[in-house]
Amino acid sequence: MNSPDNIPYKTYVAIDRQLSVPIYLQIANQLIGAIAKGWLPAGIRLPGSRRLSALLEVHRNTITAAYDELYTQGWIEIFANRGAFVASILPQMSTKDSSKIPYVQRSGFEFNRSILLDNPFERTSCTYILNDGSPDIRLTQIEDFSKIYSANMKRKSNRSKMDYYNQEGSEYFKEQLAAYLQSSRGLQIGTGNLLITRSIEMSLFIISEILLQPGDIVAVGELSYFSANMIFQKSGSTICTLPVQDDGIDIDALEQLCETQKVRMIYVSAQHHYPTTVSLSVLKRMKLLQLARHYGMIIVEEDHDYDFQYDNKPLLPLASNDQHGMVIYVGSFGKALAPGFRAGFVVAPQDLMVEMRKYLGIIDRQGDVLMEHALGEMIEEGAIHRHLKKSLKVYRERRDHMAFLLSSELGHLVDFEIPTGGLAYWVKWKNRTNLLKLSQQAQKNNLFIPRTLLYEHKHVNAMRIGFGNLDMQEMTLAIITLKRSVQEIQEHSSD
Repeated sequence: MNSPDNIPYKTYVAIDRQLSVPIYLQIANQLIGAIAKGWLPAGIRLPGSRRLSALLEVHRNTITAAYDELYTQGWIEIFANRGAFVASILPQMSTKDSSKIPYVQRSGFEFNRSILLDNPFERTSCTYILNDGSPDIRLTQIEDFSKIYSANMKRKSNRSKMDYYNQEGSEYFKEQLAAYLQSSRGLQIGTGNLLITRSIEMSLFIISEILLQPGDIVAVGELSYFSANMIFQKSGSTICTLPVQDDGIDIDALEQLCETQKVRMIYVSAQHHYPTTVSLSVLKRMKLLQLARHYGMIIVEEDHDYDFQYDNKPLLPLASNDQHGMVIYVGSFGKALAPGFRAGFVVAPQDLMVEMRKYLGIIDRQGDVLMEHALGEMIEEGAIHRHLKKSLKVYRERRDHMAFLLSSELGHLVDFEIPTGGLAYWVKWKNRTNLLKLSQQAQKNNLFIPRTLLYEHKHVNAMRIGFGNLDMQEMTLAIITLKRSVQEIQEHSSD
């Protein structure tokens, strides 16, 4: 079969001389794509090397090399004195070749789409970023952890652990973590009360899968952690919000709700409520435990930053005073470490733990036994305690510097309380401010304020501002930029 004169080879082959891929391979790969798509059917004659080289504006030897590549892979046949033809029997597409055929963009079947689980996080190229209270990875002891992890990788006794792993997790890590939680949080637990997960969010997902049914009522703070709310709503539960006061969630409002409806679960962060940073008072803690027992209501206590305490001895978790098995305690170990070196955990009665391990075995059966073992060594050798002690000194200084900046630069605009723990401030605006406009203006000034930090409702006009990730200079520039952005908005509105 002769090659038709009207075949547009130049549209099939686009040469990019900036690529590191040799030009002859670019030509060969794109001709393979044209053949695979049927644009060059089997048996069709290809242009001679002289003609195609002139058409593509390359050296003739480049076309010869491209044809040799196509012949070697079985895409063309070359006959003496006749030329090159597309092979009558084509080879199977390799992984490399298959990328030349566009993948379908739409599914051929129906599926449920979730609005609840849309990613709330944003990306930015701004130099300065405010967050909701993350630690500074520049302070983490990556070298120490890397040495311990590397030693675990090389240790012959650990190699067998890499062959098989199940949802029980590393017993050694659980022993060390149980001891750590006993000493730091007063939780008198054993390894049978611990579930090791990847994150707080994974822990909450497993809890909701086991304990919540569509239509169940889950009580949360009027202002609460958005990821937790997303997880509870995805289970089909109904979210009922409670006012958040200066001493934590309004327990009287909870009692009134329990008197009229069956509340299956309440989600609290007793130590430092998210996002307001307030602590649940002793009296409210006692009453909450009483209500849970009386109404059969599950308490999910999430402690995202218990380790970051600056002033007084912290109150022990609700779980440490639970005598009736009504509290599930959820936390994160190693938050002061780099993100990849952390683990989530759940503390619960053993009968519930048996069921939770079944679910963990489905969604994360492999786990990370070496990571867990390394974390266990850091606890046993005291590395975690030493690092936390050093980092707390830095974070306390940053907390105090943030208080100074908020007072000196924004004191006439905002109200705030100095937090006794955690890595963030709850900042309330004295005069109602359009926070979305403020965020947009700040981004023009190279300061990024994510939407997840903005709380703008009928009775709330506030922001959660983290200080842990910023050093003194970065913090100063960020707050000065925030002040300038406010002034610019005010000037625009007065024009």
